[in-house]
Amino acid sequence: MNIYYMNGAGNDFMVMDARDNENRDFSALALEYCRITGADGFMAVGKSEIADFRLHFYNADGSRGEMCGNGARCICRFAHDMGIAGEEMTVQTDAGIVPGWRIDENQYRVKLNNPSILDLNRKEDIAYAELGDPGVPHAVAEYSGDLWGDAEAIREQMRALRFDPAFPKGANVNFYQTLAEGEVRILTFERGVEDYTLACGTGTGSTAAVMWLRGQLPGKVLTAHSRGGTLKIVLEGEGETVTSILLEGPTEIARIYEI
Repeated sequence: MNIYYMNGAGNDFMVMDARDNENRDFSALALEYCRITGADGFMAVGKSEIADFRLHFYNADGSRGEMCGNGARCICRFAHDMGIAGEEMTVQTDAGIVPGWRIDENQYRVKLNNPSILDLNRKEDIAYAELGDPGVPHAVAEYSGDLWGDAEAIREQMRALRFDPAFPKGANVNFYQTLAEGEVRILTFERGVEDYTLACGTGTGSTAAVMWLRGQLPGKVLTAHSRGGTLKIVLEGEGETVTSILLEGPTEIARIYEI
């Protein structure tokens, strides 16, 4: 059996094709396989009656996740490269159906789940968003300093917000630093990893949605620099409702392990 080590803008995953047996203990496999590389998460491809395939996503601590944006982009590449799906595909996730597209060998785009909750002032000036239903929970705040330079100094602040009672499901915490109109740096402290990750796709999408509602993204296109790479978000919306969030960025199959 092969396990594929993949990353999307530095967000890294252990991936397997589990269509022949979806009764495995994926939580235990996530703990075992993520230790091999220190990966952020584990993904297994399963069968689906309503999409081209199903995504089973688990964090590195063995907890199941509703969805993962960069993971969805990586699983789309995996499905295309393995002949499971074509250049356009649909992925069944716990948060809802996610369409995906192959742009070229490395670049993939997915349509993230629309927000089921989008509260700009959940905790003072910290916004809260859930993409999908049940949604992936994100706290989002603008940072006025040197975000990456201050990363170690603000780690405990972000860790505390991850467990803050204002976010009853716990939250992935995303700080963004505005560089120019439509361009930011992002830093994410991710639940289930319990530390910084090099990129977060749903966090980037949540940040773009929050910025647009705050009037900070009039062009509805966000270039987001994470420490692992650059992601692009294209939004659609009417009034105060986000109707589409497209996430685009790089993917890589870094290594194949024979287990």
